[in-house]
Amino acid sequence: MNRKKNRNIENFLLLFLLTMALLLPLILGANQYNILLVTTVLLYGVMATSWNIIGGLAGQLDLASFAYLGLGAFTSGTLFIRFNFTPWIGMILGGLVAAGFALLIGIPLFRFRIREVWYALTTCALVEILKVVFNMWEEVGGPVERYLPYFRGSLYHMRFSSYVPYYYIMLGMLLIALLVNSRIACSELGYYLKALGEDETAAEVLGVNTRACKLRALVYYSFLIGVTGAVYANMYGYVHPSFFNGQESIKIAILGIVGGRGITYGPLLAALLLVGTQEFLRASLGGEVSGLYLVIYSIILILVVLFRPSGIATLFQSGYQKLVTGEVKKKSVI
Repeated sequence: MNRKKNRNIENFLLLFLLTMALLLPLILGANQYNILLVTTVLLYGVMATSWNIIGGLAGQLDLASFAYLGLGAFTSGTLFIRFNFTPWIGMILGGLVAAGFALLIGIPLFRFRIREVWYALTTCALVEILKVVFNMWEEVGGPVERYLPYFRGSLYHMRFSSYVPYYYIMLGMLLIALLVNSRIACSELGYYLKALGEDETAAEVLGVNTRACKLRALVYYSFLIGVTGAVYANMYGYVHPSFFNGQESIKIAILGIVGGRGITYGPLLAALLLVGTQEFLRASLGGEVSGLYLVIYSIILILVVLFRPSGIATLFQSGYQKLVTGEVKKKSVI
């Protein structure tokens, strides 16, 4: 009976949140800037949720998210510019290119047991290497922006006169990323990833093929980021090597950690809180006092780390338990 009640409450909350997300562009009205800000928050939500597969479940501090985003953006964008190839297929190919590149890099890294800080440094360097390569590779990249052809209101070319369609595309991708996270976490692969994330050596002793598990997690994560990169390029209308951004890659990892590593909706909550606050402060205070929004953003980040080191998702978990049970669990006294 209690389990059925809990499931009904969960379904009601999910339906309510989905309805609010669908109606949000109508609430914001015709203000395209506000819609772009909300779409940007969803973009970071998708990337942080995807990062949770490799960084949260598998415990690998991956800092190459914008490397895969850039590969997806350049793959889809180049096919669009040169061959008028629809981005709807280009985004899938971009995801495959990103996943293939991740596999190419991941095999030697995991084969030679590159872990922890060395893995983080390697993936961080990867972003900068790709940035230099695409700056020099003028046939595809180059130092000048390559603008995508403009087709007003063209569904085939994924080019719209408003940011509202991009909002719904990004919302759909967020739902897919959350679903993939949830399915992996509840699968055999998810249990293996959690085990090696806690203690990789112990997981190997128990018979877990840690290298294969990490490679699968890396492929899922990079594919989702690569697909997101194609939408990112179409939303802003150009491709440029600046898409390979090391600082933003670190930011994605911060969102995953602050949200709660291994918790499906944790990175999304962090994106809503931190990125939403950052974009709001940038829009409202950025022109008055230069850099003030960064100070306030940093203070919020420090407070979250100090008082919720396990992630802000745990705060929502405790609140949900109170909502379901109607009472706070008391510690047992022996």
